[in-house]
Amino acid sequence: MFYTIVGTQWGDEGKGKIVDWLSSKADFVVRFQGGNNAGHTIKVDKNIYKLNLLPSGIIRNKKCIIGNGVVLDPWALTNEISNLRNQKININNNNLFIAENVCLILPIHKLIDEINEESRGNNLIGTTKKGIGPAYEDKVGRRAIRLCDLNDHLNLELKIKYLYDFHFPRLEKYNRSIDYNEAYEGLIKISNEILTYSAPVWKIINDAGKKNKFILFEGAQGSLLDIDFGTYPYVTSSNTSSGQIFSGTGFGIKENHSVLGITKAYTTRVGSGPFVTELDDEIGNHFVEKGQEFGTVTKRKRRCGWFDSVLVSQSISINGITDVVLTKLDVLDEMKEIKICTGYRDGEKIFNYLPFDQNIQEKLIPIYESLPGWQSSTFGTTNWNDLPKKAQEYIECLESKIGIKISIISTGPDRAHTIDRNNLLGYN
Repeated sequence: MFYTIVGTQWGDEGKGKIVDWLSSKADFVVRFQGGNNAGHTIKVDKNIYKLNLLPSGIIRNKKCIIGNGVVLDPWALTNEISNLRNQKININNNNLFIAENVCLILPIHKLIDEINEESRGNNLIGTTKKGIGPAYEDKVGRRAIRLCDLNDHLNLELKIKYLYDFHFPRLEKYNRSIDYNEAYEGLIKISNEILTYSAPVWKIINDAGKKNKFILFEGAQGSLLDIDFGTYPYVTSSNTSSGQIFSGTGFGIKENHSVLGITKAYTTRVGSGPFVTELDDEIGNHFVEKGQEFGTVTKRKRRCGWFDSVLVSQSISINGITDVVLTKLDVLDEMKEIKICTGYRDGEKIFNYLPFDQNIQEKLIPIYESLPGWQSSTFGTTNWNDLPKKAQEYIECLESKIGIKISIISTGPDRAHTIDRNNLLGYN
């Protein structure tokens, strides 16, 4: 049994709760893209765990894998491991495996990230400045330092020097400098610990798949931040769609695979970029306050707006989503009227999808369908029949717009605050 978890919007959809539930059942939990710009918050009983690089299954002592599609900041990883160990989480080379061909984030990547963002002036992308983008650039440019390179110190030093020399002209242009010895000596210092986890993960997960093990692929960010299919250039630097699990891990089994699309009952995004249904008013502020819409990693206030069925439908098609999980329904409890975006207008032209042309994106006007709110609490509801009738009608309307069943509804942060309509995850 194989599950892939992806966000259908711009991230922050509440994937952590569903990932945690599935990881409690899984044999393997696998990260396949992104870096420590991602953030999952896991609540187990009274304990809260913050994860950026490590798969969520590590909290439950599952076998966890960081695939080659991730870019790995080794210092951030060792800090995260140390923090979790202080919370009594066991991490060792029997439950954590890192692809030996994973590419590393070095100090120079963070510096270049800062320079790149500064050079954009007012056209900021909103990067976390953690070096993710520049690390992927070096990977594609065949300059990257990989985990396996730490085995040969002499060759490692030559590769790092070449990498830093390559970037020297850009650093010089912006009057910045950095010594490659800092990265080299830092990597040597932690190489023994990091190499402990190095493994041929493509082989491990394919062998597990052939034995019908339960494998969970844990996505980071959201589909609308995909480098190819997102709102380019205001995207992340990796493919966040479900197809990335194959190139990002080396997993080759396509059968018996479910793709769960985690979807917020309204829409949010962090950083710059188009947002057709954005609300810069009291309703938008209500979503921020009631939904606690602040980034897990950046702590930035999230932009909020009405549910956009056009974008979610697009994500469903691109990801091959089999089931939708609707989160944060309770944030809408106090609304008198609730709107759903069903299309876009650009002058006389109507779109039922989001065009990639940035000039068109900036001119789009949402076409709304309005529904009455239920104005009563759904918080903590665990049974479909206990939902207010108008809340049921809202969900059924969403299903009709996105063309797929909403199998699971999250009504609060705790695991128990869940309606599992078809017993898909075994909540019932």
